[in-house]
Amino acid sequence: MRRNSPFVIITALLVLCIIFALTAGQYDIKLATLWRVVTLKLTGQIPGDDLAVSSMVLWSVRLPRVLMAILAGAALSVGGVVFQGIMRNPLVSPSFLGVTHGAVFGASISIIFLSKSALSIESCAFFWAVAAVALVYAIGNRGINTITTLVIAGVIVSTVFMAAGSFLKYVADPYEHLPAIIFWTMGGLNNVLWNNVIRALVIVSIGITAICIFRGKLNLMALGDEEALSMGVNVKFARIFFMLFGTLIVAAGSSSCGIIMWVDLIVAHISRLIVGPDHGRLIPFAALMGAVFLLLTDTIVRILPAGEIPISIVTSFIGAPLLGYLLMKQTRQWKE
Repeated sequence: MRRNSPFVIITALLVLCIIFALTAGQYDIKLATLWRVVTLKLTGQIPGDDLAVSSMVLWSVRLPRVLMAILAGAALSVGGVVFQGIMRNPLVSPSFLGVTHGAVFGASISIIFLSKSALSIESCAFFWAVAAVALVYAIGNRGINTITTLVIAGVIVSTVFMAAGSFLKYVADPYEHLPAIIFWTMGGLNNVLWNNVIRALVIVSIGITAICIFRGKLNLMALGDEEALSMGVNVKFARIFFMLFGTLIVAAGSSSCGIIMWVDLIVAHISRLIVGPDHGRLIPFAALMGAVFLLLTDTIVRILPAGEIPISIVTSFIGAPLLGYLLMKQTRQWKE
């Protein structure tokens, strides 16, 4: 029981966060009202005039946002776990390999040259995030030390995409396009609709399922290339496989709600400290913890009396000091 207690606790926290997120907000929904609205929906009854507004807010606005926060949090966290595993470094995140800057570049292209519709921005951000990682692999796989060259290639590609994205901001219309680009890069779930949730759900579900099925190979790769080869793992194919699906889920989460910083790095790192390095336990726990972290953060952002602010501001304020504290704590323990 003690071995499974972290999963019990984090699952209970997720349930409480879902209830809190569905009831809290500028339009308050009481628990009794929530129960009545859900019961009417499940039984196929039409809510009366006293519940019409609550029902509309719950099903059309709040529930899609809650589900997207859960999906994006799980996707970013599992993506962080995957990249940390194949890079054998607990402080690596998908942004190291160009996912973030590729997504920003794609979203900027859509906003300036194509359309500011959600589908267009998501599609372009998703495509260029995947393309950035593909370019990183094409460059880094030619080196002698694959891990080192992948990291260097990631820095190169990220820098190029960051420069390209900055150039697009420079030439963007300062009144029509530039504000949309800036707000998208700061992340937010305020414009999420059911279509966004469905698109993200399909990709994230397929990606996490594929990663979970082959999680044993990820355990072996975390030991090193030579050890994995001696255990019969095709390291080159496995690295492509995990980079592909890790990128897909992170790109799906980022393209739907913009760039949300620190979730992939900090949640994956803390999850490893809590449940250990075994990816059979680490992946599902990180998915749950990422969902709790992002859902709770988004709810806090949404109920601020001064108005909603971009979510990456809050995640950065929480994530950076927390990671610094964990690093200093580990350093003190090592010295002792």
